[in-house]
Amino acid sequence: MKIHFIGIGGIGLSGLAHLYLEKGHEVQGSDQTESEILNGFNVFLGHKKENITSDIDLVIFSEAVSEDNVELKRAKELNIPCLSGAQALAKLSKEYFCICVSGMHGKTTTSCMLAKILTDCGFDPTYIIGTKNGWRKGNSKYLVIEADDYKAKLLNYEPDVLILTNIEEEHMDFFKSLNHILKVFKQYVSQVKEVIIANEDDENIKKVLKGVEKKIEYYSKGKIQLSVPGEHNKYNAQAALKTALYLGIEKEKALKSLKQYKGTWRRFQEKEINGILVISDYAHHPTEIRATLKAVKEKYPKKKLWCFFQPHQKQRTFYLFNNFVKSFRENMPDELFITDIYEVKGRERRDIKVSASGLAQEIGAKYLKQDKIADFIKKNVKKGEIALIMGAGSIYEIIHSL
Repeated sequence: MKIHFIGIGGIGLSGLAHLYLEKGHEVQGSDQTESEILNGFNVFLGHKKENITSDIDLVIFSEAVSEDNVELKRAKELNIPCLSGAQALAKLSKEYFCICVSGMHGKTTTSCMLAKILTDCGFDPTYIIGTKNGWRKGNSKYLVIEADDYKAKLLNYEPDVLILTNIEEEHMDFFKSLNHILKVFKQYVSQVKEVIIANEDDENIKKVLKGVEKKIEYYSKGKIQLSVPGEHNKYNAQAALKTALYLGIEKEKALKSLKQYKGTWRRFQEKEINGILVISDYAHHPTEIRATLKAVKEKYPKKKLWCFFQPHQKQRTFYLFNNFVKSFRENMPDELFITDIYEVKGRERRDIKVSASGLAQEIGAKYLKQDKIADFIKKNVKKGEIALIMGAGSIYEIIHSL
């Protein structure tokens, strides 16, 4: 089968494309920008009508792609079947015993921890996780999915096992309110076939699960020896452990695997450059920022911390503005710089007025253009100090300049 992916550079869609390629299909795709995660594919730069030819059997598109996308319209003109990334993955998941990891934070790390345990313990899983190289084609019945809440994509899935990490306000460009989020998750948990592995310390999860007649197994932070820092990772590890035990894995083997877990791409990713400890982290929500800053201070309490943060998407910055201010003020690094907001193509509203400089001023931080950050670090951050590069957009590319 010949499959064309619209928006193939997306972290989730690229993993799905790799999996289809491993299954023997002919895979191609298009994206607006080049990406380091697209090796092995025929990729068209830019969305163009001529990219869609009559010999294509299936078109899979990113949820970030608009309905008037020229390739999507052309595919429909040619009567080529079209599925969103979540729809395609949901269809694929029916071939497996499906384990979905959902929640606003910790999905990637929890999914990676569980995938590592399953792999180390001989379960030979398939997985699709929203990180670089976050895919694998296994030969067993087990499939691990990082099931995203954006646009309620998770409602496409009917998991055998559902891990719920946490629930709070996020993606408010789609969700109308916290009650809307809770309603979506209430529907989602009703689709679970076997068991829900849930964080018992999360009040919104308790609201969602109240009155639910499903098998529920709760986990809390607990004490697990890990190689990655942070209270949040203790929760992630407990979720993975609880699931592993449910699947029949010996506790000691699972704990050994977790202790060896070293992290994943852009999740507290450490690298020493010219004597400076550079940490790249994906945190872009106030809760994630709080967890990351606490983790850095926990691991390196005596090192000077310089933080360079790129807000992700105007809507998130606008709707959670006060939360961002509070999160930074309560966990203030020694030096904090805010750079321009990363705008996501196809998802920004022009009527929203918010700026990085305004956020910096409210926090009591400094504003710095992104193209100035690398030189600033070289000139000002000393050996033995920390440069935390934080955000979900393009800010991580600064590391290449260092």
